[in-house]
Amino acid sequence: MQLTRQQLDTLCALATEAGREIMDVYGNDTIVAITKEDTSPLTQADLRSDAVIRRGLQAAFAGVFIQSEEAVAADPGGTRTFFLVDPLDGTKEFIKRNGEFTVNIALIHEGEAVAGVVFAPALGEMYCAARGLGAWKGEGANAVPLATQVCSSTSTLRVIGSRSHGGDALAAWLAKLSQPHEFVAAGSSLKFCRIAEGKADIYPRHGPTSQWDTAAAQAVLQEAGGCVLDADGKPLAYGLDLPVLNRYFVALGDPTLQYPPIA
Repeated sequence: MQLTRQQLDTLCALATEAGREIMDVYGNDTIVAITKEDTSPLTQADLRSDAVIRRGLQAAFAGVFIQSEEAVAADPGGTRTFFLVDPLDGTKEFIKRNGEFTVNIALIHEGEAVAGVVFAPALGEMYCAARGLGAWKGEGANAVPLATQVCSSTSTLRVIGSRSHGGDALAAWLAKLSQPHEFVAAGSSLKFCRIAEGKADIYPRHGPTSQWDTAAAQAVLQEAGGCVLDADGKPLAYGLDLPVLNRYFVALGDPTLQYPPIA
């Protein structure tokens, strides 16, 4: 399945609408969060964003299955094409009010993320991509194409990682790098997008993530010229028949870049 530019614009519009719901909650004096069974936080912003996206996808893409973090449904069996949604990625960043949270909408086909939209409503940043259409930052006439940067073996490697995760495993991995490096922190799926726009080079992930956390941003990074590889060096795969939790991975702007193994 391959999206048209008009269909990709529809996904961007849905992400923008969901972002308005999120920012309405963000503007409250107090953000109330409950703890889900997996210990992650849940707010009204998550639920309101999810409702907007689900309603919009059902109207614009009738019959295409939707899997969302906040509305996980049973696999209907044999579903090879579906939407994978994280209505509010980076809820911890949302609660901290640092602005680095996103709306993620991905289209999965035959195990691959073939289209994705990542919108950071507090920052006003929209990233979108679809196979055959390339990757873009912005919307409409203001959109600019994205392209990753090639790294030389002597350049300072710009490593990007999470504000909330990393710890000893990340420190040990950084110590194995064979070239000079600097570390930059960013929240949510924006880490992939920073690589896609050439502002970072590599994102090693040693902690747990879910399929909906990575799919949309992986589509953006891939169409910009990068890749996301698991511990075996294979592209991170998606599917209703696969575990919800991803394997550890590394996101690269330059697919030829050499890096220490991700255990």
